Amino acid sequence: MGEQDMTDVDSSDGLMTPIRPEQLDPGAVIAQSLDNQWVPAGLAREMIEQGRSLDEVAKRRVTEVRAEYFRSLINASQVVINRAYFYNNDAINRDLREDGEAREAHRRLLASGAIVPFLLNERHPAEEPPSHLHIRPAGFTAWQETLAGLRSEDRVHCVRMSWEDPERDQENRDRTRTRLFQPFAEKVQGLTAKDIDILAAQVGVDRRDADRFGQRLGEVVAFSNDLSVRRRPVVRNSLYEEFVTVPGTNVAEGRYDRDKPFAAEIKQLLDLIYSVNLADALGRYPLTPVGSLRRVVLQEAREARATPGVVEDPEQLLTFLRRQSFAAVQDHLTPAAVDELELHDIWRLRQTSVWDEYVRAFGELTAAPEAFQDSVGRVFDRYVRLNSEILKLARERRQARPNPWRPVVEVVVTVGAAVFTAVSGEDVWEVAGAAVPLAVTGSLSGSVQLVLRNRIHGRQEQKFAREIANVRLASAREWEQFHDLVRRLPGYREAAGPAPTGRAGTTTQDNEDLPEY
Repeated sequence: MGEQDMTDVDSSDGLMTPIRPEQLDPGAVIAQSLDNQWVPAGLAREMIEQGRSLDEVAKRRVTEVRAEYFRSLINASQVVINRAYFYNNDAINRDLREDGEAREAHRRLLASGAIVPFLLNERHPAEEPPSHLHIRPAGFTAWQETLAGLRSEDRVHCVRMSWEDPERDQENRDRTRTRLFQPFAEKVQGLTAKDIDILAAQVGVDRRDADRFGQRLGEVVAFSNDLSVRRRPVVRNSLYEEFVTVPGTNVAEGRYDRDKPFAAEIKQLLDLIYSVNLADALGRYPLTPVGSLRRVVLQEAREARATPGVVEDPEQLLTFLRRQSFAAVQDHLTPAAVDELELHDIWRLRQTSVWDEYVRAFGELTAAPEAFQDSVGRVFDRYVRLNSEILKLARERRQARPNPWRPVVEVVVTVGAAVFTAVSGEDVWEVAGAAVPLAVTGSLSGSVQLVLRNRIHGRQEQKFAREIANVRLASAREWEQFHDLVRRLPGYREAAGPAPTGRAGTTTQDNEDLPEY
């Protein structure tokens, strides 16, 4: 991180470097998988059908969360993490509970600014939480010990809405309300203003149930509006209690009610809104795990400070699907999974020139998505090299049996409820589409997503996916023009079957003035 103007904040006991949201790295992300309610969509449906709680699927869930945690540290220069997760999330805290290699790696990641704690009301990362909040005492002790063991010259970069006025802290409370709590309520209350048919298709609701789904969303919006009118905070926990969780259970327990209509779909939407909201408040990107809903589902225009380029011309959009030329990749291997690595391996990976070049190449791509054809090849090349480094680390850590490496670039264009995918690499060129007939009026929004993966083993491999541009077509005529252009691409095939889905937050803390978010 560069030099920062610290004249307006205090540095507490010397352990901490306080920073404002605008001082985060341009490539900083907020990892949705670290949200205390996050589970993969398939597991969430299984939990609802079988009546199982988060604790009852803990082992499987922690494995998934930890893998996404590591992927965020591999694919982003900086990861912002809610302070509570350092002591309440087992996927993170397991590295802190024993003195050794893992805890030291965590200290280095903190001191380097790779991991940045987000503070809501606290002014120091080691500060005791309010007594009414649920914490895991052993986890909090491990967190305090980790901080206490930092070298005297090390500093933890902590981000907060404001560090002004340490006595009253009014500016921080005001900014938190306007940037975090109020936008969350607005996003929830805007759900019925979306195209319900598109929204239903993207969350996986059968077209025959779209009207019932829309009515249920109307109930969610009405409930939220009523809270606002009565000047009560609109927070996810309140919405969960009414529409998602089993009555009488603690929301933190994560026992979702199969008797509540569309509980799984509403949970997905609330979790998506929750995760992107903090990213917006900090002016950075949400990192959405594979299988979770992507932001395009919300049918919104991103704020300019956090928005990739906007593509509005059908012919320009087509260039994202045209074949790219890549040098043949030979004799490359990749480990069976990143999941087997340890935190110390991630730290070592981040110290390599290969990782640095990969992150810089992707930064250049997102900074200028209109130059996609010129820059995506560099990202692809750096990605292949990065996977070779991961393999080396995996071989040192365990007796890895590498899988054949057939790297491909996948570009996913979503427009409304239609998805088009182009795959290229190693002499492969495929274009496929799934278009849903809709009575379109007005403009259509969507996104362009870049995916880098091993063609052979897919999700089992280290995989990168991120939105690189937003899409906004002004009319149904422009949509038809784009669809017609895509149909003419060599090898194009249109898939039959169900509508495509829009798949690929952080619990903040509270006091009397700021309720649990």
